[in-house]
Amino acid sequence: MSDPGEPDRETYRTVADPARTSFVVRGSEFIGHVTPVETVAAAESFVADVRAEFDDATHNVPAYRVRADPFREYSSDDGEPSGSAGKPALNVLQGQELENVAAVVTRYYGGTNLGVGGLVSAYGRAVADAVEAAGVVTEEPHERLCAVVDYDDSGTVRGILESAGVTFDADYAERVTFEARVPVADAAALRDRLRSATGGRVELSGD
Repeated sequence: MSDPGEPDRETYRTVADPARTSFVVRGSEFIGHVTPVETVAAAESFVADVRAEFDDATHNVPAYRVRADPFREYSSDDGEPSGSAGKPALNVLQGQELENVAAVVTRYYGGTNLGVGGLVSAYGRAVADAVEAAGVVTEEPHERLCAVVDYDDSGTVRGILESAGVTFDADYAERVTFEARVPVADAAALRDRLRSATGGRVELSGD
């Protein structure tokens, strides 16, 4: 489901690292998985990876919240009774005001029905435990910046990106392509620096 509202562009809370925790309730094993993500595609890829790794599980219940345009949040019961799995998983992310985070709860059925109330409790606990293990941090929004230059300008661009302290990858092909992760608040100034330093020869694109 989508929320028509868009989050503000200020700092936000997310999980610090990927994490995985597990516990057993009346014979059923619940495994909570969480990871930080920056796009809906990354969240869905994480869900797919967990489902592939635990393809013998009875259920793999996903939930995520992503700072996209528009803001996106999603959950699914994955075959559990309606409202007993995906919603309580998502509620934990909402309750802790976490964004750019994806979660999956894997369940191996143990032969004893837990009832809707038991499922709500177990799925919520699985996400909460995993979030606690991952740790919560405050992040500032980032955007992707792509800079393409000829080899003559590549050293200049690399030097500017390094001095700015941003994370980037460089692909040296016919021309040089730099893919950088830049705080939104700093992106405009960094683009101006790159244009100025290369005499406008840099080709810029991104989010």
